[in-house]
Amino acid sequence: MSVYAYIRVSTEMQCHASQKHEIKVYCEKRGLIVDKWVSESVSGTVAPEKRLLGKSIRKMKKGDLLICTELSRLGRSMLMIMGILNRCSQKGISIQTIKDNFTLTDNINSKIIAFAFALAAEIERNLISQRTKEALAVKRLEGVRLGRPPGSSRKKVTFIKEFGTVSMMLANGMTVSQIAKQYGIHRNTMRKYLDEMQKIKDK
Repeated sequence: MSVYAYIRVSTEMQCHASQKHEIKVYCEKRGLIVDKWVSESVSGTVAPEKRLLGKSIRKMKKGDLLICTELSRLGRSMLMIMGILNRCSQKGISIQTIKDNFTLTDNINSKIIAFAFALAAEIERNLISQRTKEALAVKRLEGVRLGRPPGSSRKKVTFIKEFGTVSMMLANGMTVSQIAKQYGIHRNTMRKYLDEMQKIKDK
């Protein structure tokens, strides 16, 4: 039997470490050794066939075990999760999740429980999404401006923080074009920022 550990996060900004730690602790308590770690940063809405998960399942054999922290790591929709579970069941692959303590083996009870977990997870996500949309709608009605404020780009924020240094550069004879190049900003944009800061100072 080979043990595969699957870790998925939605974006590169998220960390794999917590999931890996949970799996390590789980395996140590049960005397299991992970033969293959599979980690990826990808949305759970992407089809399993286009993920490392799908490639791993294709390689796995009857009697192998796939461990992950929770069913939602496998996919973001009930149908997708059920498809993965069904495929693993057909190949004789067992699945163990840690947080929701689900075990997939080749029996009807496991499949029924898996269906219930997947359905509950999808309902919860839909409710959260709906509540978020309703909250945003209320804010719009109240006149709250949503999204990033106009002109609050990363480069502009950096320029504002560095305005004192930029002023010194200008005072020492550097041209706007030279400074703009140093900060990775177009010279016309740099002039616009300088004009805006001067207007603020003159108020």
